[in-house]
Amino acid sequence: MKRFLYIFLLFTLPLCALVAQERKVQNKPYIDYRRLHYGFFVGVHMQDLELVNNGYVTPEGQQWYGDVAAYSPGFSVGVLADLRLNSYLSLRLIPTMHFGDKTVILREQNSGERVRQQLKSTYVSLPIEAKFAAERFNNYRPYVIAGVSPMLDLTVKKQRPILVKPFDLMLEVGFGCDFYLPFFKLNPELKFAFSILDILDKDRSDLLDANYLKYTRSLDKVTAKMIVLSFYFE
Repeated sequence: MKRFLYIFLLFTLPLCALVAQERKVQNKPYIDYRRLHYGFFVGVHMQDLELVNNGYVTPEGQQWYGDVAAYSPGFSVGVLADLRLNSYLSLRLIPTMHFGDKTVILREQNSGERVRQQLKSTYVSLPIEAKFAAERFNNYRPYVIAGVSPMLDLTVKKQRPILVKPFDLMLEVGFGCDFYLPFFKLNPELKFAFSILDILDKDRSDLLDANYLKYTRSLDKVTAKMIVLSFYFE
């Protein structure tokens, strides 16, 4: 997550520093007065899972603990519809697809035996966000966002050590800055998403090997987290 924050700051701070404090000719001066306008975005993200272990002991005396051991950058793409409510507040609808994965390691406490599971995800999400923007100065305008995002994972695979539910609901908060360029508006944005649902599927009727039940029984709860660095073009 720190890497994404550094990238965002490295991108935005030099641009802000280039903007002098005196008033300049404004690019796209009327774009924010439109009642409804559209755009698209591309970005990168990191997916994470928070696993709550419960210390379950199997009849054989084993104790398994799970954690996310590795992350891989994922790719995000989507479209934007922005509805202006007043000079500082707008409502955004952002149909999005996230392509990424994370690696879960399940470790037995006594023997050190490990089981590795890669969870690939293709999320289809529909974030609904409120955007609170500051007063525009010259050709930039910082803002913060908050909202909720229902998500559907299209690539959930059964008969695995850990099974997650395909549907999730996330709370989102973030910040960004509008840069008004001569022909379009560019919005770099950093957003954090936190699941409010338990996505651990404890109904393992899919399993052909009952021995896999010990991994699910070793967990009380699984929640998802995500950090997304996006570049909007409007």
